Amino acid sequence: MGAVTLFAMGGTISMSGLDRLDGAALTAAVPGLETLSAPLEIRDLEPIGSGSLTFERVLSVAADAAEAVRAGAPGVVITQGTDTLEETAYLLDLVWAEDAPLVVTGAMRNPTLAGHDGPANLLAAARVAESPAARGLGVLVAFSDEIHAARFVRKTHSTSTATFASPDAGPIGHLVEGRVRLLTVPPRQPPLPPPTASARVALYTVTLDDDPATLAALAAGQDGLVVAGFGVGHVPAVLVETLGELAARMPVVLTSCTGAGSVLRGTYHAPGSEIELLGRGLIDGGFVHPYKARVLLKVLLGNAATREQVAAAFELR
Repeated sequence: MGAVTLFAMGGTISMSGLDRLDGAALTAAVPGLETLSAPLEIRDLEPIGSGSLTFERVLSVAADAAEAVRAGAPGVVITQGTDTLEETAYLLDLVWAEDAPLVVTGAMRNPTLAGHDGPANLLAAARVAESPAARGLGVLVAFSDEIHAARFVRKTHSTSTATFASPDAGPIGHLVEGRVRLLTVPPRQPPLPPPTASARVALYTVTLDDDPATLAALAAGQDGLVVAGFGVGHVPAVLVETLGELAARMPVVLTSCTGAGSVLRGTYHAPGSEIELLGRGLIDGGFVHPYKARVLLKVLLGNAATREQVAAAFELR
């Protein structure tokens, strides 16, 4: 078996005061890595705070990771900051076409703090990446000895080391005494081609006493829009006309701001309800929550998807 490839992209896991640890320093601090089938092959990337990552950068890492797998790596680990980890993992998952697992991890406490979680997370990610049981599962997130599907995982707390959770599905597995134990295998959709063009997609979160002028201003010049509605997909009635006008000229995806559960299709009839919005041409986002919906819509529109193709893609997910 070849060596798992580690792409070190920075983040809290590598922050040591004013200095940043490279991949060699990161792995040197991890007891138990010697139990892997082979030492990690380390590839240091320019460290970038995860809040400054771009689609272009993430897709470039995805291409390099796929090349490493084709060169013999049984799996790949990426370390990065946690602020956008749920989005980058989902973007990677959408385009990941390899059978080998790609595992994303990081840390909530930096190496200068008591209880630094980086070493345990990195060891867990490496064990998942080399596990035959993880093959065919796409992109995974390993954190706090839990294994999450990129499709479902969310960052749910600003400081807790147990911040990553999958409210709609739960973790798909755990690390138990160093063993990868899978509890379920979620269905996996065929990968999408990486986008060939850039698409502008905005995310609008509705609020109490909202203003349609604010919505219209945000949507100006966009190629698509994701709406994070109340509850099961509701908005203030005052926004309905503007949303209908926007849906007539670009894909507008309706999601829930709650972070768990699906939007509905046919339960409520009140002004601003899901029935009225879908009737005005908005697309049902289903269980795809706002941040991930924006990622999916950008990838689809970057490949010149039609409204019908966008709706079909969200229906699958």
